[in-house]
Amino acid sequence: MPKVLIISDTHGLTDEISEVKQRHQDVDAMIHCGDSELDWDSKELKGFYYAKGNCDFEAEMENEQVFSVGDVTFLVVHGHLHQVKSTLMPLSYRAEETGASVACFGHSHMAGAEKVDNKLFINPGSAHLPRDRKEPTYAILEWEDLNKVNLQFYHVNGEPLPELKMETSLTAKN
Repeated sequence: MPKVLIISDTHGLTDEISEVKQRHQDVDAMIHCGDSELDWDSKELKGFYYAKGNCDFEAEMENEQVFSVGDVTFLVVHGHLHQVKSTLMPLSYRAEETGASVACFGHSHMAGAEKVDNKLFINPGSAHLPRDRKEPTYAILEWEDLNKVNLQFYHVNGEPLPELKMETSLTAKN
């Protein structure tokens, strides 16, 4: 069962990123949706698909990443270039252009997920400065097949947040 870790907006945290990585060594991929405020080659970001945020100033960082895990293609952005604080439409268009079925983003510091047509949009919230809740968060997406996809959000200390869980599919019929 493929598993992907998604974190964002860590704003200078290092120990917490390392602890989350250590806790979830069994994942197939790790995503950081930007605003780490760390060097692009820091040990904490090693192994992450990373999207440059508005608080990241490393020239080597890219504004987006597109990659696949099994049959699932991911688009990773920070969101500041896609107006995610007001609409998902520009991000939806970009996901369509890249062929992504999952679009991961940060910037708003608000944990949540939404499925629109056959695309899943995931904001893991902020692991440092959450705006919509008191708990700092990250998320794990896992699937058996495209008809059974599970998204679970966690407190940065590793505790699952039962009220932040989503079961869906990545097929057009659900």
